[in-house]
Amino acid sequence: MAANGMNNGATGRNGLAKIHTEKRADEVCHDDSTTPMKAQTIDELHSLQMKKSAPTTPLNGIQGPFAEEERTKQQLQSISASLASLTRETGPKVVRGDPASKSATPRVVSHHHHHHVSPTISVSDSSLKFTHVLYNLSPAELYEQAIKYEKGSFISSSGAIATLSGAKTGRSPKDKRVVRDETTEHDLWWGKGSPNIEMDEQTFMVNRERAVDYLNSLDKVFVNDQFLNWDPQNRIKVRIVSARAYHSLFMHNMCIRPTAEELENFGTPDFTIYNAGQFPCNRYTHYMTSSTSIDLNLARREMVILGTQYAGEMKKGLFSVMHYLMPKRQILSLHSGCNMGKDGDVALFFGLSGNVSSGTGKTTLSTDHNRYLIGDDEHCWSDNGVSNIEGGCYAKCIDLSREKEPDIWNAIKFGTVLENVVFDEHTREVDYSDKSVTENTRAAYPIEYIPNAKIPCVASHPRNVILLACDAFGVLPPVSKLTLAQTMYHFISGYTALVAGTEEGIKEPQATFSACFGAAFIMLHPTKYAAMLAEKMQKHGATGWLVNTGWSGGRYGSGSRIKLAYTRKIIDAIHSGSLLKAEYKRTEVFGLEIPTAVEGVPSDILEPMNTWTDKKAYKETLLKLGGLFKNNFGGFVAHKIGEDDKLTDEILAAGPVF
Repeated sequence: MAANGMNNGATGRNGLAKIHTEKRADEVCHDDSTTPMKAQTIDELHSLQMKKSAPTTPLNGIQGPFAEEERTKQQLQSISASLASLTRETGPKVVRGDPASKSATPRVVSHHHHHHVSPTISVSDSSLKFTHVLYNLSPAELYEQAIKYEKGSFISSSGAIATLSGAKTGRSPKDKRVVRDETTEHDLWWGKGSPNIEMDEQTFMVNRERAVDYLNSLDKVFVNDQFLNWDPQNRIKVRIVSARAYHSLFMHNMCIRPTAEELENFGTPDFTIYNAGQFPCNRYTHYMTSSTSIDLNLARREMVILGTQYAGEMKKGLFSVMHYLMPKRQILSLHSGCNMGKDGDVALFFGLSGNVSSGTGKTTLSTDHNRYLIGDDEHCWSDNGVSNIEGGCYAKCIDLSREKEPDIWNAIKFGTVLENVVFDEHTREVDYSDKSVTENTRAAYPIEYIPNAKIPCVASHPRNVILLACDAFGVLPPVSKLTLAQTMYHFISGYTALVAGTEEGIKEPQATFSACFGAAFIMLHPTKYAAMLAEKMQKHGATGWLVNTGWSGGRYGSGSRIKLAYTRKIIDAIHSGSLLKAEYKRTEVFGLEIPTAVEGVPSDILEPMNTWTDKKAYKETLLKLGGLFKNNFGGFVAHKIGEDDKLTDEILAAGPVF
């Protein structure tokens, strides 16, 4: 409509100028009026706003609304069975939908008999109530749930949801337990140095009952049915039952999201997590050392979380499970990033938690916008090649900047979970440098938020295996080429500096060794994973590299951090193959082959001794670090690799020599 201003001075009522409209030759005067609304009430009007999504596949020849009803019934029976308590003969009555929504009427009720039948002790109020199941909600639905019902959940200026994990802002490795039974007694790594702290079946069941009773007492629970491992031949079906929308959205992002059709035919999960993290365990229960307990039962294929709401426990708990299940299929599970060049060359990145501002740089360096991202943290190496275990990325956010890490910065948008960050109360802009809540601030986003992610996340066999160390002592070279035995030695050692905030109670960086660059998550003895890695590297002709992203010119506190730009140049030279052609010289003590030149990197920093002004202090520090390596490796000497122990001797000889 073209309003043409005043009508040549003509006046209307109250002396105001008359306005008239005129239809210009090239325009149409539109009429916006339409037929009256069909709805008679506001509620009716609202009911027209949302349409129902229809199922995509018929069920055993049943079609139409009956198929959907039957499918919902089967789904709910499965969930009821998952939530069955051992002191009652049946699972809870479950119904789909939000109890707060008027439309969530109990359409299908499941009162499913569980395979563990115990006599009914007594009928409690819980048998009279419905538990509402919010099943595989979309990110938009989970946002609404979090913002309505979870204190501390807000939409940030970028569209990501910012939330809090409560008192625990990192993992609690000392509170993780694994059931020791006939299944695990001989398979798992137990004892000194092992992350597997034992508990018995009975104690697990006590904690499971506590978690299930808590979840059943709630009006609603969130249920995610998802996959792990992009290799379709070896994927695992997981179910996550949780009390918080934040946990459901976190796992929606971190696991592989099923298509509608895959979800309809999901069936019984291979593994179930009961996340009752708001509820503490009973500290007087046998094996408990605090009110937090994260318990794995590999025979029952279940995990229970009590007393911590840190979402990373679910992610890493499932990773531990994969470290057990995959090697049984002769598949190597790896705590690594992985990317692929335009010509198909694949690289694995090993390194402990963090980004380059405060860790080894595994996430940052594997997220390279010149290469396809396969994944940033967890992978499987099978006869088919490499596959990502997860469907998302979990990046540290402390000191995150658009300039240094543009891909991670741009991935923080609608659908992303921001954990424990601080933001402006008015603009909702996040201050990534603020450590008020914790230094371990995190972002969890679907992998497709990285523009160059390769979907599906699978690749061929790796050409390069890159071990990243953040050397706080400042004596390891920025890059060295490793022999196969040295690769095994440094893989089993898993050296870096543990940085504040990733775990409870760590404030200052300190030298640490984490077998296979992920000792907290491995289930078998480190030498088993190392032997599998050696065999695969040999078979597929991969080269091992040790890259130091830590200090140069002095130890932490006196030297300076190696520039990210230099590390990227080194990594580029590894990818392109040019570093294989470089001239090399051998270092003292560690016997590492270091290149004399790398394009774009100042040559003087390639030999660490050159950057230290105090050469005596350098030698003392080098010997000290060599000693720490030797002491750490003492724990692995008794375990033999290879049929004639030849490989064991070679690996030992590849360590520091004084």
